[in-house]
Amino acid sequence: MTVTITAEPPRQTEVLRLLEMSDAYMASLYPAESNHMLDIRSLEKPGVNFFVARHDGRIVGCCALVEAGDGTAEIKRMFVDPEARGLSIGRLLMETIEALGRERGVSAIRLETGISQPEALGLYRRFGYGEIGPFGDYRPDPLSLFMEKRL
Repeated sequence: MTVTITAEPPRQTEVLRLLEMSDAYMASLYPAESNHMLDIRSLEKPGVNFFVARHDGRIVGCCALVEAGDGTAEIKRMFVDPEARGLSIGRLLMETIEALGRERGVSAIRLETGISQPEALGLYRRFGYGEIGPFGDYRPDPLSLFMEKRL
């Protein structure tokens, strides 16, 4: 069983399937105004680094690192297929994103996540992300947590 993480274009059938699964999952947890997900066109813009996790060749996870233009970057669209959970794919995606951030000289990586996702929160905390206030265009939301890790 081999897991690989590579930079790939987001517009692929299997990635679109993952993004749809992610959208449905988030819609089951939060109202629309509390979901802050990038669409496929936004994931294809300059300054967005999109990564795909493959398990034995099959796409089972994805995430993006979006450079903010102020020396920071944000994790977006982190998602692992429920059938592939337990294979450390989230950890491998985080390691890849942080390595890219360091390579690019990013001072901090930030993220917004929901309060009803204990597995995601646990992953981010294990990687040393701490809570901060809203950043960028985000507004305070009782269903959101904002986190940051200085690199």
